[in-house]
Parts: sequence; structure tokens; C-alpha cells
Amino acid sequence: MTKLTLSMDLETVERAKLYAQAQGASVSALVQKFLNQLTKPREPEATPPPRVLRALRGSLSSGDPVDYRQHLETKYRTKATQ
Repeated sequence: MTKLTLSMDLETVERAKLYAQAQGASVSALVQKFLNQLTKPREPEATPPPRVLRALRGSLSSGDPVDYRQHLETKYRTKATQ
């Protein structure tokens, strides 16, 4: 362990000691836990899909992907030649 000296007002120190005692921990342990949580790398949070995508989820699951691809090729080939 390495020692670290922190400077803070007396009122904060007293509250920290009372809180640590109530938690059954030391102020050093609380500060270490806080700093670990503050500085550890976080995984990016997944954003939920928009409502329209949630509503469409699974709507093509019963179809054949090959048929759908052929449909798209026909549809866009027809538009390109017009």
C-alpha cells in the first residue's frame, strides 16, 4: 500500500469518519473504493433501439432470406432501368 495525504475541511473529515464507522470500514477504504469506481474503464452502454425497430423485430423471421434478396434485386433493378 502507498500512503496518500489529502487536504480537506474538518467538517468533511468528521462526516467521513462517522460514515466509515457506520459502514464498518476505514476512510481510506471508502476513498479507495470511490476512486476505483470513478476511474475504472466502463463499457459503453447499449442504447435501446428506437420504438419502430422494436416493433419490426422478428417480422421477417418467417421469410426466406434468398427470396427477399431476389425481391430486392428485382425491385431495384426495375427502378434503375426506368
